[in-house]
Amino acid sequence: MTQSATHSSVTSPPVAGTAAAVRNASQVHIPLWRQFYALTKPRVVQLIVFCALIGMLLAAPGLPPAVTVLAATAGIWLVAAAAAAFNCVVEQHIDARMSRTAWRPTARGQLGNRQTLLFSALLCAAGSALLWAFVNPLTMVLTFATFVGYAVIYTVVLKPMTPQNIVIGGASGAMPPVLGWAAVRGDVGPEALMLCLIIFLWTPPHFWALALYRTEDYRRAGLPMLPVTHGSEFTRLQVLLYSLVLLAATLLPWLYGMSGLTYLVSALVLGGLFIAYAWKLWRDYSDAQARKTFRFSILYLSLLFAALLLDHYLSPWIAL
Repeated sequence: MTQSATHSSVTSPPVAGTAAAVRNASQVHIPLWRQFYALTKPRVVQLIVFCALIGMLLAAPGLPPAVTVLAATAGIWLVAAAAAAFNCVVEQHIDARMSRTAWRPTARGQLGNRQTLLFSALLCAAGSALLWAFVNPLTMVLTFATFVGYAVIYTVVLKPMTPQNIVIGGASGAMPPVLGWAAVRGDVGPEALMLCLIIFLWTPPHFWALALYRTEDYRRAGLPMLPVTHGSEFTRLQVLLYSLVLLAATLLPWLYGMSGLTYLVSALVLGGLFIAYAWKLWRDYSDAQARKTFRFSILYLSLLFAALLLDHYLSPWIAL
């Protein structure tokens, strides 16, 4: 699902070398249930579910049916977690060469491919069944298509082949609000597509900020990430340009009449801050600034969508 997910660290302490990373990580005893839980990349899935929930709440003038929200949330979480676990199988050898990911159970060899694939299949089947039975077939089909887009098309095909992997593959990562909207409305409206566009344009500057201070990790792993293939300066310029385009895209909900003044002010302030981070990253690079930009990008998306939701429920009262 969302690509940024593959780039969030979870619990392991950083280690310097790749071989040492695997050896040191393998010596740490982790309960089996925590190993399986780690495969689901919980921080990433939390952001996915949050964006899907925003789509559900925005799709209804009031509160959507509780059963639909609960079933859709659980179903989307299960399928997203399945995609994350599948990703860990495909990228286990790459993960083992990167200090950032060498702690993962599949990279350490503490969970085998058969175990992990079975776990992924069970999660995906359970989530799909839940969506089909208690939400609607459209949401199930779109969620499964997102699984394929992230776990197969992005991870297997795009990521090892092109530095534009995160741009092209960002379409699957941008789908959560569409899934949430479809769960409540049973269709895909222009409002949902605008939310999808926002995440699609947010993903490259978010990920490339991380890739800038993890360039050596990606170079060792043999992945053609943009800082590896085109250098730091070019990548930093792309982060700045995307942040400008992103600001323009975040104005669409207001221009379309989907949101009001509360959201507009929030989008302008948050967008201005994102551009300021990107400008400083471009003009005066440091790994510390790249880390700050990456962390702010996560906060940015959360606050932007929270503002959209707040505006959705405040607007009728303000209009009165």
